[in-house]
Amino acid sequence: CPAPSALRTANGTRICAQLYADNSPYYDQCCAGPVLVVDPGSDVPYMPRGWSDRISSLVVGTRCELTVWSRAGKKGKTRRFGA
Repeated sequence: CPAPSALRTANGTRICAQLYADNSPYYDQCCAGPVLVVDPGSDVPYMPRGWSDRISSLVVGTRCELTVWSRAGKKGKTRRFGA
């Protein structure tokens, strides 16, 4: 997985988090497959099509916090992730 401080786009813009579809019990094989990028300041109450119940690993950038909900529309239990 990339280091939290390394989350940047190709042009150097900061990324708040990257969510990955594939995972593995072996750390060097985690953070694989399709990637969902979360930009700083994003507010997404619904997952994009095809991503619901699919994320298996994530990396949160430095100076960012990712809050997720157990149900769509920001309902249910929450969990916060940081770098």
